[in-house]
Amino acid sequence: MSENTKGGVVYARPDEGYFERRGLKRYAGVWSLWALGVGAVISGHFSGWNLGLGVGGWGGMFIATIIIMTMYLGLTFSIAEMSPALPHTGGAYSFARTAMGPWGGFVTGLAENVEFVLTPAVIVFFISSYLSGIFETPDNVLPVYWFLGYAVFVTLNIVGVELSFRVSLLVTLAALTCLIVFWVSAASNIDFNAWALDIGADGEKLEGGGGPFLPFGFSGALAALPFAVWLFLAIEQLPLAAEESVDPKRDMPRGIIAGMVTLIISAFAILFLNASVIGVGSHALGQSGEPLLDGFRAIYGGSTAKLLALVAVIGLVASFHTIIFAKGRQIYSLSRAGYFPQFLSLTHGSRKTPYVAMIFGSAVGLTVMMTVWLLAGAARGESIIGGTLLNMAVFGAMFSYVLQAASFLLLRKNMPSIERPFRSPLGPPGAWTTIVIALLTLYYQLSDPTYRAGVFAVAGWFAVGIVYFAAHGRRHLVLSPEEQFAMDQRTISKQSNHGQKI
Repeated sequence: MSENTKGGVVYARPDEGYFERRGLKRYAGVWSLWALGVGAVISGHFSGWNLGLGVGGWGGMFIATIIIMTMYLGLTFSIAEMSPALPHTGGAYSFARTAMGPWGGFVTGLAENVEFVLTPAVIVFFISSYLSGIFETPDNVLPVYWFLGYAVFVTLNIVGVELSFRVSLLVTLAALTCLIVFWVSAASNIDFNAWALDIGADGEKLEGGGGPFLPFGFSGALAALPFAVWLFLAIEQLPLAAEESVDPKRDMPRGIIAGMVTLIISAFAILFLNASVIGVGSHALGQSGEPLLDGFRAIYGGSTAKLLALVAVIGLVASFHTIIFAKGRQIYSLSRAGYFPQFLSLTHGSRKTPYVAMIFGSAVGLTVMMTVWLLAGAARGESIIGGTLLNMAVFGAMFSYVLQAASFLLLRKNMPSIERPFRSPLGPPGAWTTIVIALLTLYYQLSDPTYRAGVFAVAGWFAVGIVYFAAHGRRHLVLSPEEQFAMDQRTISKQSNHGQKI
């Protein structure tokens, strides 16, 4: 490998065999990409979002959902422009690397890494909780479900990209079918005024409903923002499949936009119907760990509870499977470029899947879970995994959104000559809106003591990553497709500016 130094980082130009050992296979079309995006998010429509009812009431959660939807529209349209213009597996890291240089790319990639390593850990914990209730197993069996869950779905993702996308499509369609069955079942069993508006100004349950639209005022709507995030969190992972898309310049924008439209419809349907079901209500859902299951129980009775719980697991499985896919590609891209240790980007010789990255990322997630479980004990461990780790993932996501939107703005300003097969109809105002709402959401995360504990943990994660990159990684970067593209565009931009001055 030949080496050259650029702006405080050292690049190695690898021999041909380097990328041969890190090859991917193209397979995904529009609907595979749609399933990857929707599947990653859909578990948030089964549970998690409903806790916003407890801090904002139905009206507060409704307003929070509109605000967060606006943020994600700005983000997804920005990504839909950047992804076909920079069709590399790096996704967010690739955008920021081109716009802000190596350090900007690394920090953005590190923020997204927090999200994609910890989110599957939280989801498999929720899966284990459901299965424990179904099969009536004691708490000490929960780690067994975690190991089995990771083993099965990491294996499915390693076997081949074709199988991975087929499973994604299957479980995503199954999860949406479950939601549609609920919507249809609930439509004739609702009373919005009596049940969705059953929270009083003091936060107490109002028998007979008829409570205020905003029982906690507009501040309650703002406090609900972090919970509304769960209705859309992880749709941004689609660009990580760019090098496995048959035609990313055409299909990536279509897949992202179709996924966002699907999620918007589902988000407002579940918010309205779940809270309005007779016998459930916003007050009860605001404290529930299984809101969709509560709705099914109220409609069909408790005799089928276990079967319904098993059905509800489908949504969690869809997100678990698709985010393991994303995690592998995210670690792979940073490793291939030398930001993470290079062995992590090795792909399977015949199946062309980043098996080392998926195994390593899953091992990190499991290690975090087991460390918390063993040190804090079962009861306290459940609370930390279901709360603090969850909040760490959300914090990492919000931080990465700010940096991705900033990348969009910088690319529009400094590199207007980049070919853009799709242009965001929201343009810079959409990106600025994303930044403002993401920062506002971060503020309200920090106002919650549970979230603050997660932030300190994320700070530690960042500290370790930055020390590694400063001491070692920046001296061993590789001219991967993302890096070469960024350097080429920087040269073109400088030449263009110089020509204008002359």
